[in-house]
Amino acid sequence: MENTEEFAKKIAHLVRDGKGANTVLIDVSELNSWTDYFVIATVNSSTHWQGIFRQVNEFAKQNGVETRQSNKKMPSGDDWNLIDLGTVVVHLMSKEAREFYDLEKLWKAGKILEIDSSSE
Repeated sequence: MENTEEFAKKIAHLVRDGKGANTVLIDVSELNSWTDYFVIATVNSSTHWQGIFRQVNEFAKQNGVETRQSNKKMPSGDDWNLIDLGTVVVHLMSKEAREFYDLEKLWKAGKILEIDSSSE
């Protein structure tokens, strides 16, 4: 597998290309010991989330990365779904959940990275 940042950028591209709205990549490696990057995006339905999950999971498998856990459904419904790839955690959230939990503000000490075209 390539370096972790490039892998995270490719995951962010997949999410964005899967129509994950307002996709953000945050480097949180200096803030915790359990992951290095968050990819956060807004999805509009459980079908939308499942499509992105399939793409991310397939890409991860092709790169020798196993999905550690995915929460297909939170207790409150389809508001917030996780894809845990170890060094990268993908947060797929409804618009309402994203506004309520505001992970970008919560992790504001992290560094927001550009999702540039060189990662494709």
